[in-house]
Amino acid sequence: QVQLVESGGGLVQAGGSLRLSCAASGRTFSNYAMGWFRQAPGKEREFVAAISRSGGNTYYSDSVKGRFTISRDNAKNTVYLQMNSLKPEDTAVYYCAADRAWRVRVGVSVDEYDYWGQGTQVTVSS
Repeated sequence: QVQLVESGGGLVQAGGSLRLSCAASGRTFSNYAMGWFRQAPGKEREFVAAISRSGGNTYYSDSVKGRFTISRDNAKNTVYLQMNSLKPEDTAVYYCAADRAWRVRVGVSVDEYDYWGQGTQVTVSS
């Protein structure tokens, strides 16, 4: 089992930037593909970005492509989400998640991830 702890959320004005971090512990971090999801009030949890075990493959939702960047440092057991040009509609609780399955492509749905962090709030004011 792997434990995940997110940090870096906060309040930012539209057009600003934030960098989220997710620290993993418990198992070999490089054995897991990692993803970021978000959930706004009254909405379902949605995919944001994912990264393969080595970091060589990434995938983004259309809503964040070109603005967000996912990366990982396997030596530090940490995955990051750099968020630029933030919009009010990016306001949500952001979760990182770990996928232990070996897939042809990185997972993009909630059901494909096995472990979840507690989430960090991101609020973008207009």
